[in-house]
Formats: sequence, C-alpha cells, structure tokens
Amino acid sequence: MEEEKARSKFKRVCVFCGSNSGHRKVFSDAALDLGNELVKRKIDLVYGGGSVGLMGLISQTVYDGGCHVLGIIPRALMPLEISGEPVGEVRTVSDMHERKAEMAREADAFIALPGGYGTMEELLEMITWSQLGIHKKTVGLLNVDGYYNNLLALFDNGVEEGFIKPGARHIIVSAPTAKELLEKMEQYTPSHEHVAPRESWQMEQLGDYPEQLNAQ
Repeated sequence: MEEEKARSKFKRVCVFCGSNSGHRKVFSDAALDLGNELVKRKIDLVYGGGSVGLMGLISQTVYDGGCHVLGIIPRALMPLEISGEPVGEVRTVSDMHERKAEMAREADAFIALPGGYGTMEELLEMITWSQLGIHKKTVGLLNVDGYYNNLLALFDNGVEEGFIKPGARHIIVSAPTAKELLEKMEQYTPSHEHVAPRESWQMEQLGDYPEQLNAQ
C-alpha cells in the first residue's frame, strides 16, 4: 500500500539545474532532497547529462536509488560537464536546441533547481511552450531559500504591467521544498488559454502528455 501511495502520475521528470553547486550548502542539500523525493515516488530522471555540480548530485542520487537516469548532452559540453564515469544512460546530441527538444520529449513534467543562465533559459522556454500550447506538461520551480524570489517577482510585475496574462502566470508551480513542490505539481491542472492549438505546432517529438492530462 505504501509503495502504491508513493507512486506518481509522472513517470519521468526533467530537472534543469546548474553544473555548479553554488556557494551555499543549502543548494546541494536541495538537489539531494529532490533526488530522494523522485526515488520515493518511483520517478525516473531526465537531465542535462553532466556529472558535476547540482546535476551530478541529483543524477547520482536518483541512480543510486534504483530509478532510471537519462542524461542528454551536446558533444561540445561533454569535456566540461562530465567528470569521470557518466551516470546512467547518456545520450549525445549535436547542439543545445536538440538537447532541449529531446529533454522535453522524454519528460512528463519539468522542475528547475537553482542554476545560472542556462537553467533559467530552459525553464523559461518550457513556460513559453506551455503558454503557446506546444505542451501541457507541468512546470515546477524549486525556490530554494528564496533563490528565485526576484524572478517570481518579475513575473508578477509582468502581469501588472500587461505583458503576461494573469492565467499564464499560473503556468509556473513553485515551492520551497521538493516534497511540497511535487505534491503541488501532482495536483496541478492547466487553466491558461493557449496561444494556438497544440496540433498546429506539429510538435509530436515532445511525446505524450501524462495520462491524467490526456483524459481531460
């Protein structure tokens, strides 16, 4: 019963995170905590393929916990982001665009840990794709110790200034802990209007939606 209770509607979650660990231990702890929460719910990991920084911590945690790990990395970044033996399955791609498309195709949902420009760019692209109607997958933000407070405030300001529709502001699901975030993501139902129907984008490469979303 406990095992069934722990299972998630998500089979695979893509985690965007830094190839650095940050200056404070709280960020590393958050990556380990998220990895353990994924294992607890029997959720496989899709990530950027690196074995350093927060990427290395979460991938090793999920792999050691017995869940599948798929890393997707451009060939040019392999010498920079893989140190020693790679973790789990590693799929090499030609560039950053292909990397994001592959990660999006393989995952049922997305979570961003603290990170730099690359992490934020990946997060914002998934939010944008949701707004446009390219996917209906849940986008989560792990706001560790308020790291993303200013980004969330920027989104709120975008609504106030008329650049972001109020419904679209709710695309992003945020929480300070991994457990709380995953619980909120499990309960999330998209409510915003899409700019265009998904079918018009011809984005079959993004894969199927989670089963509960398909039924809606």
